[in-house]
Amino acid sequence: MTDGTNPPSNPQPEPAPGNGGYGFPPVPPAPGAGYGYPPGPPAPGGGGGYGYPPGPPAPGGGGGFGPPPQVPPAEGGGYGYPQPGAQPNPNQYGPPPAGPSPQQWAQGLPNMGAPTAPGGPGPGIPGQFVPQSDQPDWEAMADRSAAERRKKRLWMIGGAVTVLALLAGGGAFLLVGGDQGKDEADDKQSPSPSVSASPSPSGSKSKAPVDNTPTVKDDPTQIRDRSGKAPLKMGPDAGVFPIDKRFEVRTKGNENSYAESEKRVVDTSKSFTVSARVWNRAAKGRQMAVSQGNEKSFSFELGLDQVNGKSAWVFRVQTGDQGAEATTVTVSGESPKMEKTFALLTGTYDAERKQIALYVNGKKAGEAPVPGVFQAQGPLELARSRHEDKWTAPWSGAMDSVQTYDVMLSPAQIDTLKAGKVDPSTKPTGSWLLF
Repeated sequence: MTDGTNPPSNPQPEPAPGNGGYGFPPVPPAPGAGYGYPPGPPAPGGGGGYGYPPGPPAPGGGGGFGPPPQVPPAEGGGYGYPQPGAQPNPNQYGPPPAGPSPQQWAQGLPNMGAPTAPGGPGPGIPGQFVPQSDQPDWEAMADRSAAERRKKRLWMIGGAVTVLALLAGGGAFLLVGGDQGKDEADDKQSPSPSVSASPSPSGSKSKAPVDNTPTVKDDPTQIRDRSGKAPLKMGPDAGVFPIDKRFEVRTKGNENSYAESEKRVVDTSKSFTVSARVWNRAAKGRQMAVSQGNEKSFSFELGLDQVNGKSAWVFRVQTGDQGAEATTVTVSGESPKMEKTFALLTGTYDAERKQIALYVNGKKAGEAPVPGVFQAQGPLELARSRHEDKWTAPWSGAMDSVQTYDVMLSPAQIDTLKAGKVDPSTKPTGSWLLF
């Protein structure tokens, strides 16, 4: 900033006639002079131009290509701009040195800062020009590429180790028949765990991928109905877990470990079939895997109970609306191992013949006549049953492949349910956790 007045200045003296000035003159230099980059070729006869002229040096050896040799500055002046008031001596610099030979030009100018030979350019003069190669540094590029590949391999190895660690940790939750690890895993599981991803069934030849997602989208607390619109809402102590290429719901055998539909799924006034693949920790007491009823009593229940002092699989229906023991009918069956082993239980009701039947692992275990089945309007339940106005018979274990049909399946159709598949000839009214 200034105070508004122009600062004092020292005007440059006019150069003497015949001299090209000091620095960059506004006009072309006179013949035989000039040190900047003149617009035209050097004057013939030598002494003109020190830049990079477009043509060869002038004949006579006077038109060099490099800077002039350093000589003592004129009195009162430097090498560039003269001191104010000093008059330049047109002869003080002497003739410029002879330019380099073509061989010297090809080799470049002397190195900057290198010691100079007598009569050569002084310190501070640009050094030798070293031409740069247009070829890339292939060795450096190869080193960088190898480093990137090593970094990528390390990331892949680290990811694989992480996946293996997660799989090893998740193995504690796997349910395998007869494995004691299920008890420990269920004791440690957090309330309402769920899995939203779904594996594709092995050996599937369908063009479109099969959606095996076990829970409702955006709500992992509801078990998805694969065949209808009846998701099962889980209690806080129930959860869905992945096992190999399938999913199962696990319950702890307490009042908060269950799953239920919002409304009735099975119409017990007509023929029906209900099926589930079940696994229990201990074959003791009364444990119901699937049931349906109302606030007072069950309409039917499928699970485990004591029959004649022994543990047995049961399919039981209520024929009266009061839920009395005298109005219940039970069909039972057994399997070689009753606990910590999966068993496929299927109960059927033939409304025309008024008969119920129980199948264990696809084989008929027994049947019994009934006057009819109580038409309760309550929801479908997993892992509990209603009896005498309260919840009873909590299931302690796991189950999958839960299905309901509005027809009575034949023995041949029931046999196809072994692999956790629906009957190909009949659409189920509800299906959960298929594989």
